[in-house]
Amino acid sequence: MEYQCLIYGVKDNIATLTLNRPERLNALGESLREDFYDAIQTATADDQVRVMVVTGAGRGFCSGGDVKAMNERNRQQAGTSLSNTLEDKIAPLRDRIVLALRDTPKPVIAAVNGPAAGAGMNLALACDIRIASDKAVFGETFTKRGLHVDWGGTYFLPRLIGMERACEMIFTGDMIDAETALEYGIVSRVVSHDKLMDTVYELAAKIASGPPIAIRLAKRAMYKGLDSDLRAALEFETYAQNICSQTEDSREGISAFVEKRSPQFKGR
Repeated sequence: MEYQCLIYGVKDNIATLTLNRPERLNALGESLREDFYDAIQTATADDQVRVMVVTGAGRGFCSGGDVKAMNERNRQQAGTSLSNTLEDKIAPLRDRIVLALRDTPKPVIAAVNGPAAGAGMNLALACDIRIASDKAVFGETFTKRGLHVDWGGTYFLPRLIGMERACEMIFTGDMIDAETALEYGIVSRVVSHDKLMDTVYELAAKIASGPPIAIRLAKRAMYKGLDSDLRAALEFETYAQNICSQTEDSREGISAFVEKRSPQFKGR
């Protein structure tokens, strides 16, 4: 796929979506929102893709909104009513991106290679797994610009790190380093910068070698469980198990265990 502000590639059942505005630390301007949303949809529809990896080109993951473009827009729109602002036009796409990352049945890993600020941090939070370079930093920097948190930050962050720490990060807009993000539970691992992508692809390959149907249903079950009670969670687990137990992958997994060999899952 050819995009203006994103690099898309598929290898070994892994789709890599690289935000590609390095001169702006991959700020979400120009066509990047549109490119990113289309790439998620493309990877979701591709039966050859089992895992997605999201990362940034250059020294940053994503610096959030394009503040320079915002400033120019504000000067052009001085005196314009709120209902006519560009924000009203981009918000639906922003929300569709967040929901697409959550709703895609494919696991999504964020390889956070540098600063993840504002919307960029929340884009990472919308992914299923986050692995950070030791050069990464994170911040809900919206209040520094007099803005409200968006891209799902008020939903994701308290669930990940608890209300008190989420309040501190959001109210202050301060940045934290990768080790603090690990301590808080924002990321699952911190690795040296030069080993980041190898580490991410090793995990992605491990997941991609697993049974796609079971993993897809497990992802849905876990997120469904965040907003339901135990009874509903148990009912969905039973539903998902009934599906998985009838698949070729299930029969292959059981046979491989008995025969003491590695299973070869086909997604059927």
